[in-house]
Amino acid sequence: MSETQEHLLVVDDDREIRRLLDEYLTQSGYRVTGVGDGRSMRRALDEHRIDLVVLDLMLPGEDGLSLCRSLRAQSNIPVLMLTARGSQIDRIVGLEMGADDYLAKPFNPRELLARVKSILRRAKSLPHQQVAADVSSYRFGQWSLDVATRNITAADGLVVPLSGAEFRLLSIFLEHPQVVLSRDQLLELVSGRETIPFDRSIDVLIGRLRKRLNDDGKEPTLIKTVRGAGYVLATRVESS
Repeated sequence: MSETQEHLLVVDDDREIRRLLDEYLTQSGYRVTGVGDGRSMRRALDEHRIDLVVLDLMLPGEDGLSLCRSLRAQSNIPVLMLTARGSQIDRIVGLEMGADDYLAKPFNPRELLARVKSILRRAKSLPHQQVAADVSSYRFGQWSLDVATRNITAADGLVVPLSGAEFRLLSIFLEHPQVVLSRDQLLELVSGRETIPFDRSIDVLIGRLRKRLNDDGKEPTLIKTVRGAGYVLATRVESS
């Protein structure tokens, strides 16, 4: 098996789903490892270089939300969360925990493959396409962003790691400072898909980024809400 193949980790306690995804994703050119619980997930992450985790929400023992939060605290490996159909709350909470995207069960394997390709494409291409090639860092407000590490640093030296989705969102704002961006624009740029009615994923992601920036008060000073229009990064940006 080629070491250059992208390696996907499927975490689902349903053996039949693991078998289906193993066959389908392997035929699509990926290397696939399937496990049924959090302990096995951690063991696989220790033993292999994983490029993306497909993580079921409902797992025995430690559930998918807790595992996603733990994974996000330690790495920027993209996470595609599998949730119950129609459970908007689960999807919102999953995004809050750091998932890059979500897909409702039951799902069409073709749609899952499309989501996987989209997430991996964004993960590989964003630093070159949405961040200027000659930019290694940004300064904005009391913060700085290191493009290579995807960490932000406060004026007091506190270093805060960002998830892949948080990094993409902040990069978009830094490339368009003091420009109002609509929810539709942000969702398309961040996740490559159009909004659906009552989709709150961008609002959730904005909330997460504000917390990272200590800007989550009733009156944010960095990322401001423009009623009826969207959001704006309301500060000067310097790059180097």
